[in-house]
Amino acid sequence: MNEYVKKITKEVLSIDSPTGYCQDVCEYVEKQAQSLGYQTKRSVKGNVLIYVPGTSEKTIGICGHVDTLGLMVRSIKADGTLAFTNIGGPIIPTLDGEYCRIITRDKKVYTGTILSNSPAAHVFKDASSVARECETMHVRIDEVVKNKEDVQALGMNHGDYIAIDPKTTITDSGFIKSRFLDDKLSVACFFGVLKELKEKKIVPSNNTIFIISTYEEVGHGSSHIPSEISELLAVDMGCVGSDLACSQYDVSICAKDSSGPYDYELTSKLINLAKDNQLNYAVDIYPFYGSDVSAALRGGNDIRGALIGPGVHASHGMERTHMQAVENTIALILAYLQA
Repeated sequence: MNEYVKKITKEVLSIDSPTGYCQDVCEYVEKQAQSLGYQTKRSVKGNVLIYVPGTSEKTIGICGHVDTLGLMVRSIKADGTLAFTNIGGPIIPTLDGEYCRIITRDKKVYTGTILSNSPAAHVFKDASSVARECETMHVRIDEVVKNKEDVQALGMNHGDYIAIDPKTTITDSGFIKSRFLDDKLSVACFFGVLKELKEKKIVPSNNTIFIISTYEEVGHGSSHIPSEISELLAVDMGCVGSDLACSQYDVSICAKDSSGPYDYELTSKLINLAKDNQLNYAVDIYPFYGSDVSAALRGGNDIRGALIGPGVHASHGMERTHMQAVENTIALILAYLQA
């Protein structure tokens, strides 16, 4: 299964999908699910629903998201560079020097580099000290453009998406390092689970709808879910650092985040399943975090909710985890489905 999950991870990370620009990645996800024999559906705003029949009348949901952090063209500068605004919450200083792709409304794609407005040590005294913020940075386009009019002639305009190169690498030692493991890695975990269910002919205890959302990074990804769902498990990245117990080798179980505590009974059930299956796991509190379950609860859905995910280091920057965390996450999802 590991090689399959690695393959899905690389492929899904290679498809640009900053929040609101998820058509291509959703098409990929749908085709992958259908190739395994599952029924799929799209919600009005583009979320992908994958249906797995169970043995009871109860319906549960498992959600993750394919939208990522990104940028958008704010304006075109007189010198032919682009000013930008952020989509979601990338750590802006980590973007200095990163390659990117500018996607126009007529689907032309141009490459570029994200830079500080003081990008040269031999020219600018403050090259190493100036703050790296949206307002003090720009995109240098890889085309012969000398002014605003040259850029406009290429078809670029305000509101065009700027996708950041994820630089995905999987090492021989089992580390996965890339931007946007949050949350495309969890989506890859879903396909590991779906493949396992199909190949081993495992029927979940409950009807299950996998929800792959497209607006999680801006807070409303799964704010609306199918009405038959009574229990929703978010699978999103686990946090690593500070006083947290989680590592890059664990499946994280979140007891509370910025939206408040998760359902006590469901969280306890997941902890007990992790114990019973001898998984490497950690229980933590995330003070600067919200999930698709948070969105679903705020959307008025009458559900129990919980949150798990593979431990990911350096979230919203250049992220990293290990295949052990992936394996533990997949094992916990499978245990939950059969409980």
